[in-house]
Amino acid sequence: MKEYIGLDVSMKETAVSIRRDGERIWRGKCVSDPAVIAQLVRKRAPTVDRIVFETGPLSVWFYHALRAESLPAICIDARHAKSALDMAPNKTDANDADGLAHLAEIGFFREVRVKGFDSMLARTLIAARNRLVRITVDLSNHIRGFMKTFGLLIPAGKGSTFEGHVRRLLSDHPKLSEILLPMLDAWCATRLQAARLARQIAAEARQNDGCRILMSIPGVGAITATSFVTAIESPDNFRKSRSVGAWVGLTTRRYQSGEIDYKGHISRRGDHHLRGLLYEAASVILTRSSAESDLRAWGLKLRERIGFKRAAVALARKLAVTMHAMLRDGTLFERGTKPIA
Repeated sequence: MKEYIGLDVSMKETAVSIRRDGERIWRGKCVSDPAVIAQLVRKRAPTVDRIVFETGPLSVWFYHALRAESLPAICIDARHAKSALDMAPNKTDANDADGLAHLAEIGFFREVRVKGFDSMLARTLIAARNRLVRITVDLSNHIRGFMKTFGLLIPAGKGSTFEGHVRRLLSDHPKLSEILLPMLDAWCATRLQAARLARQIAAEARQNDGCRILMSIPGVGAITATSFVTAIESPDNFRKSRSVGAWVGLTTRRYQSGEIDYKGHISRRGDHHLRGLLYEAASVILTRSSAESDLRAWGLKLRERIGFKRAAVALARKLAVTMHAMLRDGTLFERGTKPIA
């Protein structure tokens, strides 16, 4: 007889439910530690067939730690599980664990591909750099806003130019300087750290074969290439390159019921950060890139017909498909060849 386990994971405690032959045989809680859960599973369910839990902040750690313990851990999409779990009359951690165990037993779930720690490390590096960049932008905007109150208008400029303007304007306002110069120093320090992480991203991208292949596309830089490689991980995860566009959320929604059948906006599912980077790269290809290619020519023709924004979205989808095909074949971008549709 096989057991099926559902885990409702939280930061401190994890609710556990074990089922066998259509009935619950044990339910309880334990510390949210994969080692402790592994001991509990070996004691309560020695012939376990599936251990199901939802996506969340701890899902990557739990998945790899339980797999290292030779346990059949399965991570499922929390949005898909929500519909089944909402059928319970009361929303509790114990009931959620029961529902997940029931899903594990009947096999009614969609497994999520959990990224490896190396990919997550690279994604963390990019996320940290992006956060620091946002902090510098927020600080500079606050400094500009505070100084406007006192009639000190900072001329346009970035980086050291911005810093020079601020210090020059504050030189005749000692009391205001005591307030804003600490913010300016924090802005300078944050900007330096963001630049250091950006150099680290570029250095690691130059050492990665997949990133070097993708950066041969005009408009695709180190951050976009690294984000795409770490999101895809292996080209074999997709049987068709066309599937990547839908996976990133760049294909249109469809609603069909009876005589009603129409397409709406893009689904916006999947990695929203990668989707934004692909849209940005497509915008660069359409507006700033001087390198002629069939990809750019296709996008420019589409822009004339449907407008810039919709053409950029379509080009972003085609760019994602092309990038996956390049990783799969290990070939550089050729400007004279037609991109994959």
